[in-house]
Amino acid sequence: MWIVRIRRFGFRGEPREAGPDEYDQNGLSLRDRRGRRILEVGLLALLAWAPLPIASVAPWSVLVIEIAAFALFAVYLSLERKPRASPKLISDMRPLRPAFLGLGIFLAFQMLPLPDAVVRILSPRTAALRAEYVPVSARTGMGTLSLLPGYTLAASLELLAYILIGVLVVRTVTHRKQIRRIMVTLVGVGVFEALYGLFELYRSHPRLLFYAKEHNLDSATGTFVNRNHYAGYLEMMIPLALGLIVSRLDLFGEPGTPFRTRFARFLNRGLGLNLFLGIGLVVMAAALFLSNSRSGFVILLFSFGLMLVLTAQYFGHVLVHQAWVRRVIGVAAAAVLGFGLYVGLETMIGRFALDKLLQDGRPRYWGGVMTMIGQFPLFGVGFGAFGGVYQAYDTTGMEYALVHAHNDYLEFLSELGVLGFGLLAFVAGLLLFKTFRMWMTRRHPELKGLALGGLASAAAILTHSMTDFNLQIPANALTFSVILALTMKTAYHRKT
Repeated sequence: MWIVRIRRFGFRGEPREAGPDEYDQNGLSLRDRRGRRILEVGLLALLAWAPLPIASVAPWSVLVIEIAAFALFAVYLSLERKPRASPKLISDMRPLRPAFLGLGIFLAFQMLPLPDAVVRILSPRTAALRAEYVPVSARTGMGTLSLLPGYTLAASLELLAYILIGVLVVRTVTHRKQIRRIMVTLVGVGVFEALYGLFELYRSHPRLLFYAKEHNLDSATGTFVNRNHYAGYLEMMIPLALGLIVSRLDLFGEPGTPFRTRFARFLNRGLGLNLFLGIGLVVMAAALFLSNSRSGFVILLFSFGLMLVLTAQYFGHVLVHQAWVRRVIGVAAAAVLGFGLYVGLETMIGRFALDKLLQDGRPRYWGGVMTMIGQFPLFGVGFGAFGGVYQAYDTTGMEYALVHAHNDYLEFLSELGVLGFGLLAFVAGLLLFKTFRMWMTRRHPELKGLALGGLASAAAILTHSMTDFNLQIPANALTFSVILALTMKTAYHRKT
């Protein structure tokens, strides 16, 4: 029987009956089905692409991310029937709308030309620096709160791209299969980065895929220039792989189920993917060790510990008293220690020596950053302007110019001031808090395992950001945005 679903208008505006083959059983038009497919494939392609051209740090590769984000969002807006998030998620995320709006207004205000008298009132140090460095002949009587408004515009567009991608994940990921596909794709890219990093480590003329490798020649870096940013990427992938394994082991199923039963279920869920996750986990851990990143090593242990603590808290400490859990933890710890000794744990430990830490200079130039924060407390120096302004505060005498603060929180605080940083921190904090609280209430074994991996992944990169600038690297920032949005979507999946 032919079913007439809706009436649509033809090219000249006359009404016509929609053909039965144009709509599927869910009432989606052919155009919407194609649009949704483009959104998913486009997102997966962007996630796979971002790390390849030296983590997308070049301006042209950032532009690719921005164009892709805006194009995908345009496809989403063109859908006749847009996917809907769960009512509970929409309700809990309502406070984010004014926060995002406030952040956008704040960034626009940083770039808004204001009379010099107003700038002197709002940010006296900004006016003083302009008076010191801008020639009298170039002054117009107007200025911006951002010392480098062009940089602020570029950084704002980049941030907008990450936000749009996160919104697309929240809005368009509606099935568990989509969640799994995105996570498996991310882990797949992580495994590729690990294998490629190990391969290039032992070549006489190593490369970064498209470019010759010139730095960190003694360390695995994959397609990343800096070993710490490479470690930061793997720090996000390893917990995701663990989360996928936990979900397939049915760890959050009924307590008391024998491990033999859980393992049998694990084997029945696809040998190929199981082997990929298990071997990939080992390969990524190997690459992280051989990156010689101090923070990466510590945060890997932190991620394992966090996942164990969250699991124990969920089960009320009952789980860790089960014999099979203690055996698994013991075997895992022994494997990590033995593997570390095999690949060169001694070299890693040597990088924790006090003289090595002092040579890195982080405590010395953090002092200059704190001075910047004190002189630009409310509005900052301008989003994205840190590298251009810090040189006026550098007292370390380093041979090279410091472009980033090696602490994302200090850098954001110096650029955005208390007002902008507060809005940004509120958004990230609310997302994590709501996601964690919902995770604690979920009972679905698969969703709980997947979200556990996402929470540990987000916590890992946020912790690493205290000693490095991972969130200034486009590939890592984009991946973090997707993981945060996907974890929230997983925790809230079909919650009413």
